Amino acid sequence: MITEQDKHFISRAIELSAKGMDANAGGPFGAVIVKNGEIVAEGFNEVTSSNDPTAHAEVVAIRKACEKLNTFQLADCIIYTSCEPCPMCLGAIYWARPKAVYYACTKEDAAEIGFDDHFIYDEIEKNIENRNIKFINLNREEGKGVFHKWEAKEGRVDY
Repeated sequence: MITEQDKHFISRAIELSAKGMDANAGGPFGAVIVKNGEIVAEGFNEVTSSNDPTAHAEVVAIRKACEKLNTFQLADCIIYTSCEPCPMCLGAIYWARPKAVYYACTKEDAAEIGFDDHFIYDEIEKNIENRNIKFINLNREEGKGVFHKWEAKEGRVDY
C-alpha cells in the first residue's frame, strides 16, 4: 500500500534529481534513503562533476546512509529513487539489502532521453569470452589462495 509518506519521499527524490541536474553535477537522477519514517541520506547523480562513473544517485545515497548508520547493510531502510535503478545500482541495492525500493521513472523512460542500460543487461547474458570488453582470467590459483584463507578466517564478518 502506497502512503502519503511514500509520495512525499518519492517527490523528494525527484526534487533531488532536478537539483543535481540544475547544478550540473550529473544526470537527472535523485535518491533518498529512509529509516523509521526519517530521511537518513540523500543523493543525486554526481558522475560528471566528480569524474566518478559509479557516483549514481542511489550509490551516493547508499554510501552516505551506511556511513551515517555505521553499517554496511540497510535492512531496515527504504530507498526512494527518481528512476528505476540501472544494473550497477541494482547490484548495490541488493548488497545493501533495503526492505523496499520505490521508483518514479522506468528504465524505458530513461532510455528515451539517452540513458539506455539495455546493452549492460545484454553483456551480462553473454559468455565472458564474447563480451565487448575483453575479460582475461589470470593467476586464478593464486587468487583462490586468499579465498581459502577467508574460508578459514576466524572472526570474519560475513555479508
